[in-house]
Amino acid sequence: MQAPDGHRRASSRAGDAGTGRPRRRGSRGSSTGTPATFVDRVRADGVVVRLESRFHRKHQGAAAGSTWWAPGARGWWIAVLFAIGSVLFAVGSVPGYVGAVGARWDTATYFVGSLFFTSASFLSYREAVDAGREAPSPAHRRFFVYQPGRIDWWATAVQLAGTLYFNVSTGVAMANNLSAETAHQHIWRPDAVGSVCFLVSSLLAWYEACHGWAAWRPRSWSWWITLTNLIGSIAFGVSAVAGYIDPLTGQVNDASRADMQTFIGAVCFLIGAVLLLPERTHETAEPVTAPIDGDAAAR
Repeated sequence: MQAPDGHRRASSRAGDAGTGRPRRRGSRGSSTGTPATFVDRVRADGVVVRLESRFHRKHQGAAAGSTWWAPGARGWWIAVLFAIGSVLFAVGSVPGYVGAVGARWDTATYFVGSLFFTSASFLSYREAVDAGREAPSPAHRRFFVYQPGRIDWWATAVQLAGTLYFNVSTGVAMANNLSAETAHQHIWRPDAVGSVCFLVSSLLAWYEACHGWAAWRPRSWSWWITLTNLIGSIAFGVSAVAGYIDPLTGQVNDASRADMQTFIGAVCFLIGAVLLLPERTHETAEPVTAPIDGDAAAR
């Protein structure tokens, strides 16, 4: 049984303060077993300086170039590649686009967008790996590294896995005359798994930025970035549910809703990608400071 052309679009789419002795590691309201999202250190002048994991990862060296143009900086490329992928997903989900270019070019747009997502996610993953204590020298750098004790490693590794599933989903969707079972197995399922990966990754990134599951930090670039990415991942998840392909008939559950939620998610990811640019250059060198007052730093 052949799946109709409509399924290919609906489900083929797919996000020097550290000096001094350590005072505390953890997250806001942390308890044993929760991932650490910051380290408090006591400087020689008695001031407790908080080094946040995301800040440390995003500012491993002096910011190169300007906010909007820095092709020599890895963080700049992460933002640009995510932005391009987001634009392509947004364009692919616009109702008039498939009518103008045809289903094949529409799915190709999603596929190319997924490649940009994967490229950006790999750079994000390497950024997290290189920020770790055990980061190897360039001469001994491995392609993939296992660092399960770090929340940023999990966030970037899961996101990278999600983009690979989107590569499979959008790549297979470019083929013609797919059976309903093939469309269900190799288009919808990878799309759904990729959406779950994006949601898990966004939740971990949100936790890292908030030092817990909820926080109000509207003056922080990282707070806005992780919030918009979380909303975008939820939208992609709704799109995956709406884009369910029946393995017997090949019919899509709700193609219009799938496209709309894909568009919303892509726009959210685009906003998050653009905000990565000022985050790279505008954050202060010492995000949080507090004087010592007995055990104040340990509370």
